[in-house]
Amino acid sequence: MKYLIDPAKKQYKANLHCHSVLSDGHKTPEELKKMYKDAGYSILAITDHERPTQHQALAEKDFIMLTGYECYIRPHPEGLYDPYAKEVHLNLFAKDPMNIKMICFDDHYCRYLKRDNALDTVVPAGQPERRSFSADYINHYIRTARENGYLVTYNHPYWSMEEEKDILSYEGIFSLEICNYNSYLVNHLEYAGALYDKMLCAGKRIFCHGVDDNHNVYPVGDPNCDSFGAFTVIMPDTFTYDGVMDAMEKGQMYASMGPEFKEISIDGNKLHIECSEVSHIFAYVGSKKPCFLHARPSEVLTGADFEIHENARYVRISVQDAQGRWADTRGFFPDELA
Repeated sequence: MKYLIDPAKKQYKANLHCHSVLSDGHKTPEELKKMYKDAGYSILAITDHERPTQHQALAEKDFIMLTGYECYIRPHPEGLYDPYAKEVHLNLFAKDPMNIKMICFDDHYCRYLKRDNALDTVVPAGQPERRSFSADYINHYIRTARENGYLVTYNHPYWSMEEEKDILSYEGIFSLEICNYNSYLVNHLEYAGALYDKMLCAGKRIFCHGVDDNHNVYPVGDPNCDSFGAFTVIMPDTFTYDGVMDAMEKGQMYASMGPEFKEISIDGNKLHIECSEVSHIFAYVGSKKPCFLHARPSEVLTGADFEIHENARYVRISVQDAQGRWADTRGFFPDELA
């Protein structure tokens, strides 16, 4: 038997996409740390736009602050925002908490550093250059980020307006934002389960995670508040910065908007799932018809057992509760399940 979610491993709640007053957020890093810790989170990444910053002074023994930032690649040569144009946003997570290198520095994208007269804090990595909105350049950017100690994610795919073929052409992304709550709150379309399955079917060994992408224009409790709507559960071997980064890099995590996985195991072709109360359970395998189980009206499910076909391309488990909130594991490929 092999555990895909080991019940013996402690689960830590994380928000891996967050903005402060250092870019276009409305709370200070100190306020964000307190807000998430008070809400039961153990890990926070403040990923301000084009502003790599380490917040290790806010870290505590029971609360880890990940270092990283969000970058843009846009079609306009001046890096200007166009609500009707495609663009790519990537989150970069530093394996070393003190790594604040800015990848492929382009001052057209540094409005917040310029606003605060902070351009002299930039630690450039790779050649300073004018960014080009092309698959070749985006792959070059991702490769340069990886070479300089970052894990790279692809952010809010619906909001980015790219075609699936474009997203599938990128190499080196370690995880997809399967739910970006800030965008989901606005459009209720920023749940990318179908896209993630297409990536897995194409053989992409990529993970998935959920994030708030919160800017806190509205206060907590307001129906428009973009905090606490989607998160990532990380299961490190040790609760340290290195341990969390290692777990992320190995895919020891799952995405959620609320439901929790308690145990997932596979023994031969027998898949066993235990979870919090949900209404629907799916095991996607890369075929036209996944395994599925639906609760009767007024009833709930807390688990399921499925037989996985020997030709399954991969296995990933997805559940949805009565409030319509999803939770999703990454895809596990046959060589991982052997």
